[in-house]
Amino acid sequence: MDGRRFGAWVGMAAVALWLAGCEPQRADKLTEDVSTEDDVKRLFGQPKTVTIAPDGSRTLDYPRQPEGYANYVMVIGPNGKLSSLRQLLNPDNFAKVQPGMDSVAVHKILGPHARERRFDLKKETLIEWRFRDGQDAKLFGVTFDASGLVTSTAISADQRDVEPNR
Repeated sequence: MDGRRFGAWVGMAAVALWLAGCEPQRADKLTEDVSTEDDVKRLFGQPKTVTIAPDGSRTLDYPRQPEGYANYVMVIGPNGKLSSLRQLLNPDNFAKVQPGMDSVAVHKILGPHARERRFDLKKETLIEWRFRDGQDAKLFGVTFDASGLVTSTAISADQRDVEPNR
């Protein structure tokens, strides 16, 4: 690896670590039933998607995959106040992913994924989400069979921290 590419990699890694460290701090500055949509956007920027419900509430999606360690969903109630702030990549949601579920159901629980790998000989696909367990970078992996249904899940270390070219 030449010096320029190494320097670029170090810079990108530093930004990713800085962003990963900042996200929970930004989320901590928001208070349900007090913070407004403007407060959310000031701290998190423009959402990836906004879904408006019949009651006027607005769901703001802030996926941080493939490079980040979170997927946030924030609901602004009809009164304009933050009614729910959820980080989707957590043990409770991981436990909801069960054998037999399809990819659409899994993505509704966890949001967008970090990476997908196909294993043609085994006729399987592994989809992974990056998350933090304390300070440890981890991957939550879901294996799908040829028909697109979950066969298993696993948690492993995120090798990006160990092997920078992953």
